[in-house]
Amino acid sequence: MTPDQILSEAEALMKKAIEYLGQEFAGIRTGRASPALVEYVKVEYYGSMTDLKSLAQVSVAEATQLLIKPFDAAALGEIKKAIEASGLGLNPQIDGKQIRLNIPPLSKDRRQQLAAQVKKMGEEQKVVIRNARRDANKHADQIAKDGHISEDEIKGLKDEIQELVKKYEGQVTEAVDKKSKQVMEI
Repeated sequence: MTPDQILSEAEALMKKAIEYLGQEFAGIRTGRASPALVEYVKVEYYGSMTDLKSLAQVSVAEATQLLIKPFDAAALGEIKKAIEASGLGLNPQIDGKQIRLNIPPLSKDRRQQLAAQVKKMGEEQKVVIRNARRDANKHADQIAKDGHISEDEIKGLKDEIQELVKKYEGQVTEAVDKKSKQVMEI
């Protein structure tokens, strides 16, 4: 591996950690209705677990209400069961061939729990970023051992890897702070 390959591979892993965090945060409930809240709820559909977004159209009917229209009306009951079992604390109401989800305001305790969950998710992604650094440093040590590159170049490479870690950890911290503010907002 060349130093450029090591850097680009490490950066790609770090970017994936940021993207994953964004997807996870989309499913965290704030005071407003958002289709992302239920898109990844797993529904048992003909014997296999399927994401809700693959089985139904999810739209925002009002600021605090989601409307779920299944593509197959036979899945209505299973979707309702899956939402109830998801741990989101939502009570789905069947309304003809669709489901209405009223998003109740969050209690102070629940907001604090969600803020703690947001922080934990951020820490998990920081660990992923640090693991990418560890792997990149191992690759750098390996090419140094093989004698293909000077010690100064290895030190420079490790410094660049550390700069990437700082950059992406900063992005995680920023995202966590922003999401925590959204969760705590009434």
